[in-house]
Amino acid sequence: MSITVNNITKTFGKQKALNDVSFSIEKGEIVGFLGPNGAGKSTMMRILTTYYKADQGEAAVNGHDVLTAEKNVQNSVGYLPEHNPLYHEMYVKEYLAFNADVYKTPKTRIEEVIEQTGLSPEAHKKIGQLSKGYKQRVGLAAALLHDPDVLILDEPTTGLDPNQLIEIRKLIRSIGKQKTILLSTHIMKEVEAVCDRVIIINKGKLVADKKLEELREATEQIIEVEFDYRVEEVLLKSLPHVSQIKNTGGFVYEITFSTSEDMRPAVFDFAHDNKLKTLQLSRKNKNLESLFTELTS
Repeated sequence: MSITVNNITKTFGKQKALNDVSFSIEKGEIVGFLGPNGAGKSTMMRILTTYYKADQGEAAVNGHDVLTAEKNVQNSVGYLPEHNPLYHEMYVKEYLAFNADVYKTPKTRIEEVIEQTGLSPEAHKKIGQLSKGYKQRVGLAAALLHDPDVLILDEPTTGLDPNQLIEIRKLIRSIGKQKTILLSTHIMKEVEAVCDRVIIINKGKLVADKKLEELREATEQIIEVEFDYRVEEVLLKSLPHVSQIKNTGGFVYEITFSTSEDMRPAVFDFAHDNKLKTLQLSRKNKNLESLFTELTS
């Protein structure tokens, strides 16, 4: 395993930031780490990078215990924190050379990570002259300098415009072919586009750990239908496989079915049999956003 977390608990004063959290990540996985603000994501990432010490539980990166083998963990991890700490008055290569000295990494790695992260067109500039997207690339380059096996990225796409976001997304996917990545973000589409799996925490507790493929092949579906007249819920419950009914306003209903079979024909037949007109009829599979909302509301 690249990352193992067993029963980690961390408290700040009276607030329990993490409460008995356990998960593991295999080598080569790109895992989205989700949760509302204050859920404990950054705290967990800082424990995995040895910045914080857990009050209880155990964690290891590449088989190295975060408490007893800090130096080995730091050599195994590349970390990009949410607020990318850059020296804006330094040139790109100068900054990377400074980081190479810290890690005692050969200077030959500087040109390698510049090319890997697509920094070549801007490598001659001061960091303060760069766009937000290129500043994030500098942070990623610094995290990759010592060639770690694991990358931990905390909100790496915050503040990027759509074009920059697409570029960083491609870069993370490319890096993920060779390394294990734990990626924290608030952007659900980002996770669906980049990650293999999602871990969700809420109020310090793990509430979901799912492969993205499981969500795409979910056996639960939501049919949104608008009739020309109000319908009693008890009547809608006569439909097969119904697990939940929600009136979202007017004559619009969201009907949740616990089956992978497309239930739109059944809803259409229901309307016909009850002399109702269907003004709209659409199917929604349960996606990551709906799962996140359901688990963290």
